[in-house]
Amino acid sequence: MSHFKELFDTYNWDFSLKSIFDKTAVEVKQALLKDKLDLEDFKALISPAAKPFLEEMAHKSQLLTKKRFGNTMQMYVPMYLSNECQNICTYCGFSMTNKIPRRTLTDAEILKEVAFLKAKGYDHILLVTGEANKKVGVEYIKNAIQIIRSQFSNITIEVQPLDQDEYELLVENGLYAVLVYQETYHRDEYKKHHPKGKKSNFDYRLDTPDRLGKAGVHKIGLGSLFGLEDWRADSFFTALHLKYLQKTYWKTKYSISFPRLRPHSGGLEPKVEMTDSDLVQLICAFRLFDEDIELSMSTRESEVFRNHIVNLGITSISAESKTNPGGYSVEPQSLEQFEISDERSTEDIVQMLKNQDLEVVWKDWEHFK
Repeated sequence: MSHFKELFDTYNWDFSLKSIFDKTAVEVKQALLKDKLDLEDFKALISPAAKPFLEEMAHKSQLLTKKRFGNTMQMYVPMYLSNECQNICTYCGFSMTNKIPRRTLTDAEILKEVAFLKAKGYDHILLVTGEANKKVGVEYIKNAIQIIRSQFSNITIEVQPLDQDEYELLVENGLYAVLVYQETYHRDEYKKHHPKGKKSNFDYRLDTPDRLGKAGVHKIGLGSLFGLEDWRADSFFTALHLKYLQKTYWKTKYSISFPRLRPHSGGLEPKVEMTDSDLVQLICAFRLFDEDIELSMSTRESEVFRNHIVNLGITSISAESKTNPGGYSVEPQSLEQFEISDERSTEDIVQMLKNQDLEVVWKDWEHFK
């Protein structure tokens, strides 16, 4: 198959969801005894039948994480470059329909933000924009990477999906990784939440990781936005997508993120609630499914939750995040994309990790320029 869409179109959402709910305790036990899990095992571990086995899953997840990653935690920080956006998204504070002041950082403002973050110790940065090709298109992103690349060991972006040649251009200029979340793999629900703008094209977004793989991007980050649809089905399709990509672009590294809907200006209530227990179950299921995958946790989650999850499978976290352009040093009071939950300082997060016998890693030593 040359595109994930070909595989994706052979699956039915409702049938896949039903098959997850039909999993039994026996199938969960069988999955827990395996060293190499397949997609059916993953379904069992995210099913309601796995709930009584959560403690066992957490213990095994912790052991696998320590085995593969040691007692380490990678630190990264997002830096929002712009809140300009040409899309309508029901769940996002940057949505075109929200009447908010729009701002795009200048070179001088970018460097001011970078100076703040470097003083905190960060060496892994995530550049984020709204989706506005004219204001923050490929040339703007390329320029931002060029002016900061000497100060970070790796640069990740979370921006609008691009064409393959555009990703190739950014890689040539220092791009390390790209995060691109499908939001939901439910085609009809996706359309409901993205009624206008380039993001409304479900298939173009679905094909983005294929373009990234062909462009030679070093690492691809996947995920769904939990709350738009049933988290179990979206997680299954994320796992399906991951396995396809790993087989097709085997030189590439991969990560999974776990964003839950958070409040924002004119916010959306989740259609399907994902509890803390559900999220722990999912994180452990992904670790058991793939012991090498990087699992990332943002400041969307609460202080208490993050304190507990750092030893159960997560390998990368952010701290002191601002989700508005210029939020660290330029314009702290401008509108955020969403409200963060864990507002502790970088220093407090580092101390928390040390208290749990975790070594903080600021630099990805595998990156090469």
